[in-house]
Amino acid sequence: MTSMFKKGWKPIAVLILLLFIWELAVKLADLPKWLLPAPSSIWEEAVKGFEQFLPHMQSTIVLATVGFVIGCSVGLVVAIALHLLPGVREAIYPLLILSQNVPIIVLAPLLVIWFGFGLLPKMIVITLVCFFPVTIAALGGFRNTPSEMKHYMLMAGASKIQLFSKLEWPNALPALFSGLKISATYSVMGAVISEWLGAKNGIGVYMTLASSSFRTERVFVAIIAVMILSLLFFCLITAGERQFVKWGRKEER
Repeated sequence: MTSMFKKGWKPIAVLILLLFIWELAVKLADLPKWLLPAPSSIWEEAVKGFEQFLPHMQSTIVLATVGFVIGCSVGLVVAIALHLLPGVREAIYPLLILSQNVPIIVLAPLLVIWFGFGLLPKMIVITLVCFFPVTIAALGGFRNTPSEMKHYMLMAGASKIQLFSKLEWPNALPALFSGLKISATYSVMGAVISEWLGAKNGIGVYMTLASSSFRTERVFVAIIAVMILSLLFFCLITAGERQFVKWGRKEER
């Protein structure tokens, strides 16, 4: 705990300084709340409207969690298939790169036209956001397996499946968790974007209603909530990494 505090006090100090400058600048310039609220006004709105905001946050958490699990599962399956089937990788990999060049904001209205306002288009949006980092990270981990270890296992008579399960999969875990961390933060953003497709609850809905009524302090509350949720998701994946990749941390020491 002490070491964490020693490492973390500098960004906390910078954050406090930025908030102080922000508060002072708003007060001195006498800016209206609808243009730029002061941090104190945002905090006041967060405390006062917490009960109203809580159902929206819970809805986004559920949506982001389910979408994250589905997206990462799809990404991992795709990575394993592309790794074990080189011919398929040569045909599909360029299409994966192209899929990330389609703006989600542009794709979202099309998904509503094709699949309606239900849960499916929302899951598609989050899956598209989450699967790519996992796929790329896992593929990189599989490819970075030491070649001498591969030769040793092949000389010992290991099959392709044994080579994958006993060597390539464990070796790819650190890289895989790096991809999961990225997807964890993206999942909250993807959930908020998907809620713009016509959800009844969620941080995206709360943000849209607040911006349309010029309640800028509520927009900032929603933004801060998204940042906090993304950080929490990241920390959970980091905690899981410490449990499953203990050997990697020992080597670092």
